[in-house]
Amino acid sequence: MPAIDVFAHVLPPRFYARMREVEPAIPKRYAFFANPVLTDMDLRRSHWDGKLKQVISHVNALPEDYVGPEEAAELCKMANDELLEMFDANRDMFEAAVLMVPMNNIDEAVRIVREDVAGNPDVVGVQVFTRALGESIAAPQFMPLFAALEEVGAPAWLHPVFDPRKPDNNLVFSWEYELTQAQLQLVQAGAFKQCANLKIIVHHAGGMVPFFAGRVDRILPPDQAADMRRFYVDTAILGNPRALDLAVDYYGADHVVFGTDAPLGFGWVTNGLDSASSQFCWAVPEEGPYDHTSV
Repeated sequence: MPAIDVFAHVLPPRFYARMREVEPAIPKRYAFFANPVLTDMDLRRSHWDGKLKQVISHVNALPEDYVGPEEAAELCKMANDELLEMFDANRDMFEAAVLMVPMNNIDEAVRIVREDVAGNPDVVGVQVFTRALGESIAAPQFMPLFAALEEVGAPAWLHPVFDPRKPDNNLVFSWEYELTQAQLQLVQAGAFKQCANLKIIVHHAGGMVPFFAGRVDRILPPDQAADMRRFYVDTAILGNPRALDLAVDYYGADHVVFGTDAPLGFGWVTNGLDSASSQFCWAVPEEGPYDHTSV
């Protein structure tokens, strides 16, 4: 059985062209979108070892940041249809697909889960972000999406974004802080109480949670401390075995899944540069908003 990378990203090129029409500043705000391995599957294949299969999800060109609910739904459909085309054309390289949902149209997001996720064996879940529309992902208006995911037995992939209220966002620590806060907020909002079988896969080994396990266990009420261990996490931490040991110790080996953040994570090649230092992977947008910069 091949190894599976559960957190790998793509940027469907026709969808991206449409998003540039909606917001011409996107390429300047999100320099890493220029990474050609996100869009060029032949180039991606040239770096593939022929063994490791990827679960592909979108990068964060998110329609709800720029358009209203109906157009956001249409753009998500376009993005997901093209994502599935990319998947179908590269089944030997890809294991499954994770869909985009319009967070300003929760009815449509729920429909996507119930019909497009549950109705397609090639689709395994949807991706959500630590904040949406200026609110925490744990806000009450987003709970129907998690309920729908529990209903069909599909996970949510949780990816970080910057909090635009903060003036000092940075890619060294802010990403991990936002993941940490989102987990706490979901637990304190009772997400696992409302949805007892909900599964959420958190990027970057759960952020700061494993390092602060003692504070979690001694400050939170026991039931919330227990719920903090309900998350699943990936291994995309840019190479730090001791930190990974902490994640395994905290969440348990059965809640840690292999993920690399490909082609944005450690070890990928971009325009002749190791992606760990590439401008396309690490550039912070020159002008706001800093809502959805993804690495």
